[in-house]
Amino acid sequence: MANIEKAKAKAHLRRRYRSRKDKFGTADRPRLTVHKSLKHFYAQLVDDQRQICLTGISTQAGEVAELKLSKTAIAEKVGELLAARAREKGIETIVFDWSGYLYHGRVKAFAEGARKGGLKF
Repeated sequence: MANIEKAKAKAHLRRRYRSRKDKFGTADRPRLTVHKSLKHFYAQLVDDQRQICLTGISTQAGEVAELKLSKTAIAEKVGELLAARAREKGIETIVFDWSGYLYHGRVKAFAEGARKGGLKF
C-alpha cells in the first residue's frame, strides 16, 4: 500500500514541476497558485520577479471558516473572495497555476469562483 502512495506523490510532483516551468508571475500579471489538503484550500497571488506574496486566502480565514457548505462550494467562495482582494489591489489578469492538481472538483470550482469575482485568466 505504501508503494502506491509514493507513486501517487511522485506523479503529483512531476505534474507540479512540469506545469510550473512555463508559468511566471509579474507585478502586472501575478501567478495564482493553489494548494489543497483534505480539509482546507489555500490560494495566493505571487509576484515571481520580486519574490513576494501579494495576497492570499484560505478556508481558515474568518469570513470562510464559519460557512457550513460542501468543500467544493467553499472553494468557489474562496475564489470569489480572493478575486475581490485582488481587485482591491488593482489586479485583474493573472496566470493560474493549479500546482499539478487535476483540474476538476475543488480546483475547478475555485477557478470558476475567481472568474465570477472578476479575474481574467
